[in-house]
Amino acid sequence: MAYKSSEATHKYPKTVHIMDNPVLTSQLAKLCHPETKQPDFNRLVTSIYTGLFIEVLNNEWPVTSLTMPTRMTTQHPDAKLTSSVLDLNQQAVIVNIARAGMLPSQVGFDLLCQTVNPDCIRQDHVYAARVTDEHNKVTHTDLSGSKIGGDIEKALVMLPDPMGATGHSLSATLDHYKKEVQGTAKKIIAIHLIVTPEYLKNITAHHPDVLIYTVRVDRGLSPQDVLRSPLGEFWDKEKGLNANQYIVPGAGGVGELINNSFV
Repeated sequence: MAYKSSEATHKYPKTVHIMDNPVLTSQLAKLCHPETKQPDFNRLVTSIYTGLFIEVLNNEWPVTSLTMPTRMTTQHPDAKLTSSVLDLNQQAVIVNIARAGMLPSQVGFDLLCQTVNPDCIRQDHVYAARVTDEHNKVTHTDLSGSKIGGDIEKALVMLPDPMGATGHSLSATLDHYKKEVQGTAKKIIAIHLIVTPEYLKNITAHHPDVLIYTVRVDRGLSPQDVLRSPLGEFWDKEKGLNANQYIVPGAGGVGELINNSFV
């Protein structure tokens, strides 16, 4: 059973996967609209991330063959189901990068527990906050604490963080797992609603092993000729962050909107 997502063409590294999915892009456009508020906002986040996780699992999760009885086996003992399925016993770790990642992480955790062996699925929690200077420019990320439930040996480690703006929070989290958590992951996958060219440059440079999945790349502050060019063709001229390092056109403060807490 071979599966490959429909993806947008680009000239970024091959580890970058931009979904060419009209349903997800339509839902994301609605989520970004200034009139979309709770409870619709979280419902859209849940729906989009369900679709994103399905794409990631179809592409990156190992597949195996399973033979099992069905409810009709008592009447037809020789007619059992044989099907290709996700490997039920593959280990996975879903990382909640609080606070924007709390809801997406729970979506992924619940979906995996419904699909494969829940005993193989773990959800970790990392508390990250970006630190800015007097000019509101992000200088670094403060990891104020974490709750990590074990090693990551041969696990698929997934980090569903909605906004890939600068990449500081994700990079700090990845550094923490690689340096402080025992084991070597089979794959590390970052899963986003929106990323910027600046984010892609940061993560692919410092963590080239990380697979990146996103619905959209926003580069709204780029020159007009760059906006008319294919994604990544003039990467050095692409710009998606404003002076306060928020994404343009973006969706605003998604962590604030998810939690209805504007601080």
